[in-house]
Amino acid sequence: MSSIDRIKLGFKQATIVEQIIYINVVLFIVSLFAMPFITNWFTLSSNLNIFITKPWTLISYGFFHGDFPHVLFNMIFLYYIGDLFLQFFSKKQFVNYFFLGIIAGGIAFLAINPSGYLIGASAGLMAIIVGVATRIPTYEIRLRLIGGVKLWVIAAFYVGLSIIDLKGDNFGGNIAHLGGALIGVIYTKQLEKGMDIGKWFENSIGYFATIFKPKKATPFKKVYKNKDIKRKPTHKESNARQQKIDTILDKISKSGYDALSKEEKDFLFKAGK
Repeated sequence: MSSIDRIKLGFKQATIVEQIIYINVVLFIVSLFAMPFITNWFTLSSNLNIFITKPWTLISYGFFHGDFPHVLFNMIFLYYIGDLFLQFFSKKQFVNYFFLGIIAGGIAFLAINPSGYLIGASAGLMAIIVGVATRIPTYEIRLRLIGGVKLWVIAAFYVGLSIIDLKGDNFGGNIAHLGGALIGVIYTKQLEKGMDIGKWFENSIGYFATIFKPKKATPFKKVYKNKDIKRKPTHKESNARQQKIDTILDKISKSGYDALSKEEKDFLFKAGK
């Protein structure tokens, strides 16, 4: 098995959380060699005129990071919180939370319209953190040197930190964090009411996956025609045949077999078979 095949197999066998992490890490490595290109084509610009020409950046910005500490912190946090998330939600809901968090964070960023551009998966991460904390607020996570900390405290800490830091240099990023946090609360609350607001996104992904999935060729089925198989007579033909047989038999009863013509004898012979 080649190295590429091993990588493909490892990715396929990974959890959905690990797959998201792998994608982010690979794209970060790629961005190290092409950061100007990434900034121009995949980060979310605060300029609406630029965004209109590159609408995909509303999602793509969430898969790239500005520096190593940024991607390292986000992916470590996503690994531990994501694993906990999957204990109470489905894999599809994890994807929904993550992507809707990124979208909500991007919309909040565009609505406030700060300067610069947005990059990083933090909004998607915030949606997952706040979403699971809304579901199980009193769940305790054991932290070294601190001990047990309730999940709602952790979520509140990061939300509060984003609010406090609004006056800092990362104003746009913190706005995106709050947008992701808001969608996390709303999504979980709606799930508790029996409504999955992320179903539309899930269906959209399924639709596009179906479009780009190669169709399997229908196997050619060869049909062999057996010349020995006779066509089954129709109901009308059967009645006419029977009437002809009855007429011949009636003629035999009146005049004898020798009174039949050659055609009638042949017909009766075939019918007897």
